[in-house]
Amino acid sequence: METTNKNFEIKLPLFEGPFDLLLFFIERDELDIYDIPISKITADFLDYLHQLEQLSVEVASEFILVAATLMRIKAKMLLPRPVLDEEGNEIDPREELVKHLLEYKRYKSVIAELSRMETERLDMERRGNLMKEIKKLSQEIDVEAEMQDLDLYKMMRVFQKVMRRFEYEQSKPTHQVVQFPYTISGQKDYIIQRLIVKEDRRVSFIDIVNEKPEKIIVIFNFLAILELLQLGEITLHIGDGFNNFWVEKI
Repeated sequence: METTNKNFEIKLPLFEGPFDLLLFFIERDELDIYDIPISKITADFLDYLHQLEQLSVEVASEFILVAATLMRIKAKMLLPRPVLDEEGNEIDPREELVKHLLEYKRYKSVIAELSRMETERLDMERRGNLMKEIKKLSQEIDVEAEMQDLDLYKMMRVFQKVMRRFEYEQSKPTHQVVQFPYTISGQKDYIIQRLIVKEDRRVSFIDIVNEKPEKIIVIFNFLAILELLQLGEITLHIGDGFNNFWVEKI
């Protein structure tokens, strides 16, 4: 139990079942399992159940059954007249409980070993039919065995796969990067030279396009014109024709 100034918290260990709890009490207090002090073990067991109820933890029916069994054994041991068997020997009320505890303790002692064996077994890879695997491996490396099972259908299937692979390789798209010999700076000089040699110092955009109608050079020329216009070296006049204009040197 851990306490603070105002609040306290109860921490209870978890047990897999009532016999696990009983063994815990026996090992904790170093009790003789063949001579269990039934009064003490019953009080500890009931105290544990009462703490579970205070924490609103649902108590399993098996715990309640063992608690009733302990109280019944305690009541029998308090009776003044002991119970005798057919031979007249006194019957210890704890005998059946001790028997169950010893049996549970034996099972619990092998749980760790069984768990380890289960883990090792899960790590193993299941093998199939050994003879079938050996035959398959021999066929993969034996050319004569493959030729014996060869037929026209298998040959056609292989030919079909090869042809599909060939068609795919032939039609596979290819990407080629082309370095164009144009720059905006170079096209600016080209347009200025065109304007200088003209008497009226102007030229139509259509004429510039017609000289080199390639798409990429048209784009470079248009970008060069925009940059010259921004620098104030040329001016534009709307001309005749669709999307046509005149470029004039200032």
